[in-house]
Amino acid sequence: MKKMIVFALALISWYPALFAATYQLDLEKSIEIAKEKSFDMLRLRQDLKIAEYGLKSAVSNFKTHIDLSLETPNFEQSVGVFKDTTGSHYYQVNELGYNGQLVIKQPLPTDGNISIVSRFNNVDDYYNNIRSTDMNTSLRLTQPINSLFGYNEIKSAYKEAMLSYEQSQKSMKREELNLIYNVTDAFFSMIAIQKSKELSRMNLERQQEAYTIAKNKFDAGLIKEVDALQMEVDLAEAKNNFDLAMVNQSSAMNKFKEVIGLELTDSVALSNELTYKVVIVDPQRAVKLAMENRLEIREREIQIERTKLGIKQQKAAGMVKGSLNAYLQKTGVNAQPLSGDMNSSINNSLKDFMNRKPNYVVGLNVTIPILDWGDNRARVNVQKARLQQNLYNQEETKRNIESEILNVVEELNSSLKRLQLLEKNVLVAEKSFEITRQRFSDGNIDSQALALERERLNTAYNSHLSAYINYQLKLADIMRKTFYDFQRDTSIN
Repeated sequence: MKKMIVFALALISWYPALFAATYQLDLEKSIEIAKEKSFDMLRLRQDLKIAEYGLKSAVSNFKTHIDLSLETPNFEQSVGVFKDTTGSHYYQVNELGYNGQLVIKQPLPTDGNISIVSRFNNVDDYYNNIRSTDMNTSLRLTQPINSLFGYNEIKSAYKEAMLSYEQSQKSMKREELNLIYNVTDAFFSMIAIQKSKELSRMNLERQQEAYTIAKNKFDAGLIKEVDALQMEVDLAEAKNNFDLAMVNQSSAMNKFKEVIGLELTDSVALSNELTYKVVIVDPQRAVKLAMENRLEIREREIQIERTKLGIKQQKAAGMVKGSLNAYLQKTGVNAQPLSGDMNSSINNSLKDFMNRKPNYVVGLNVTIPILDWGDNRARVNVQKARLQQNLYNQEETKRNIESEILNVVEELNSSLKRLQLLEKNVLVAEKSFEITRQRFSDGNIDSQALALERERLNTAYNSHLSAYINYQLKLADIMRKTFYDFQRDTSIN
């Protein structure tokens, strides 16, 4: 029994690992996983779906709608009342009703609509022993006259939906580029920690070697005891630094998994080759691409378009309003005793429908604003002032983007030069350290000189790594700010 309990506990503790995935990742694979699994992208996809459904709804407003309503049956038993000059009169209500209505409605691009409405109604009056049947079909036209020269609501709603959908698309692309930058930052931060661990391990190995040499020299009486003790202290510090680097790597890996959307139990190994492509960016081309692609500029344009729609709508509010309404209707009715069957009642109603002359109505109602003490004009001027504000904002945004891109390009080109310089510095520092280590082994210098040279080598490694990461981040930064991948020479769009 105890063995079974132990086995069960072990299985529970191993359960997450049983379903853990293993990933061998470089930067490109990390970005692809983040696009697929990160919560930011999942939320943005839903925003895009919302805008897409809104656009579909606006498009459907131009299409034919068909509705059928049925009431089969509807029974009522009550007391009714009607009033006339002689007073109130009560009567018994004992009825069974059937009715239905079919509406075919076609919206018009002029903001009106044309519809066909067919109704059927049958009432069995058990109290009076009468069956009443009627049917009618009408062709109806409704057309607001102000939409012909003023504000067209259905077209404006469609344009608003188009603008919202476009904005959602560009927002998603912008956030995708921000995600690429954040993943790039997290990836190279992880690489920096891994390199720091490797550097700590190399320091530990070098310090172990130096300690062995110093111990042998001390045993042979070639160096002072203080030099041997210093080497022992340096070795202990190197071991401690290596242990800290191991802990930092584990913590940073968990953070990296969260950024790209992996489970903490997943196993991840990163490719840490410090290769790069030399990219020279022309500032004017980068500015041109930013002006064509940046969402901020299009957002300002969308605000301007929406404000213009608002001006048009507000002007229409002060114009003559009216509506043209017309319909042509045919009706058929029949009343007979309940002893007659339903088919007979329907047929008689249909005959009356065919023989009866159609009803028709044509009407025009008009509302003319005469005096509003300048209220609507003031509201229009408010919208015009907002339009001017948006135009100023648009110009300011363009200038800010131009300045931003020029600075980013300058920083990118500068970071490339620094990276190339520090590559040479690493080679010089490595050669210098090997010479110093050999001189220490030969007894020409003391441990302090060796420690100083080792520190210079570590500084060269760290400076080169920092420059490499900075260069990669600048490439990701200029990509998200121009919507253009200069490494592959291709547009993100």
